[in-house]
Amino acid sequence: MALPRPASLSPTKVTTFKDCALAFRLSNIDRIPEASTLAAVKGTIVHRALQLLFAEEDPADRTLGAALARLERAVPEVLSDAENADLELDEGSLAALVADAEVLVRHAFELEDPRGVRVIGTELRLSVQLGSLRLTGIIDRLDLDEDGGLVVTDYKTGRAPSTGYEQARLAGVHFYALLCEELLGVRPARIQLLHLREPVVISTVPTDQSLEAWRRQTTAVWSAVERACDNEDFRPRPGRMCGYCSYHPYCPAVGGDLSLLPRVAVPA
Repeated sequence: MALPRPASLSPTKVTTFKDCALAFRLSNIDRIPEASTLAAVKGTIVHRALQLLFAEEDPADRTLGAALARLERAVPEVLSDAENADLELDEGSLAALVADAEVLVRHAFELEDPRGVRVIGTELRLSVQLGSLRLTGIIDRLDLDEDGGLVVTDYKTGRAPSTGYEQARLAGVHFYALLCEELLGVRPARIQLLHLREPVVISTVPTDQSLEAWRRQTTAVWSAVERACDNEDFRPRPGRMCGYCSYHPYCPAVGGDLSLLPRVAVPA
């Protein structure tokens, strides 16, 4: 019996399918929630604080003090989310999480002066149909440069990649550039990752070749997803990320059992 197809592809879904087809199925078709992690929650808190800063403050008022006030608001907001109910933090762990989140927010001000950023929107949800494939994505920030060109900005709170892996890490923002061009009819003048840990900026200019490559790649991944759904054939791909995976109870590669899965959910 064929499995229901997911409603869309996003940068995260594309990466997950390429890394491990079974993890893709469990996350996006069976809809098995992944366990919360400190790193993921910290990233969400920092993203939320910066979103609030740009969404609520006039350019001249986007100061470090204002950003830290937004961080203070973001912490209880994110931790109270039902998705993070399984994350148990004692007083010391919470203090350490908040302190490190503050470091990352401060680093954002080392990379740019928020008062000079011309923001169009934050946490923008974009969606476009390409044949049977729907592409979706959430852009952390869409800006205008000095010449009025679009700039796609994505925050990263983990370690920046080594030089040889920079282009791979830009995959998500190339995807967002493709969304902008398909939906808005305008190609971004620049796409950039703000790595807040180091801190460092990684940026590039999308081209005909880069966007066409991503158009072909997403189409190819979607075709592979369709075949896997039709054949109910999502195979695990053991690797270095297995140690961080929440799906061990269901994964045959590590002694799990797919028969333990609850009834397949129809994707939203």
